[in-house]
Amino acid sequence: MARKKPSLSLILLTTQRAARLYKLLTLLGAAPLTRRILLARLRIDVRGFYRDLEALRTLRIEITMGDDNRYSLPMSLDEALARLPFPDPGLSVRDVFQLCNGSSAAHRKLKQSMNAFLQVGSRR
Repeated sequence: MARKKPSLSLILLTTQRAARLYKLLTLLGAAPLTRRILLARLRIDVRGFYRDLEALRTLRIEITMGDDNRYSLPMSLDEALARLPFPDPGLSVRDVFQLCNGSSAAHRKLKQSMNAFLQVGSRR
């Protein structure tokens, strides 16, 4: 019986794992590397490496291996980072209100999330 893959919305990353995935992406964004080099730079074992690759696949970030046994990032680093979720920073509602005051795309996205949050809260 095959294991069910987690849906994209269920991926919650710890700060440590998100930082490691970020480092993996930045390493591969710079140049293709062998698994041995990646394991040494990330300070993880083979099992952890393949779990991280699976987590990235779930996030629609593909890592490929070429004929030279080097792993690479076929998309741009910027596109990959746009798909990597940031771990929960533990912000309070007041903190988020303050962050909603900007005018960038990130501020608008946060403001939309806050408005949805407030709408759900006001229905009760």
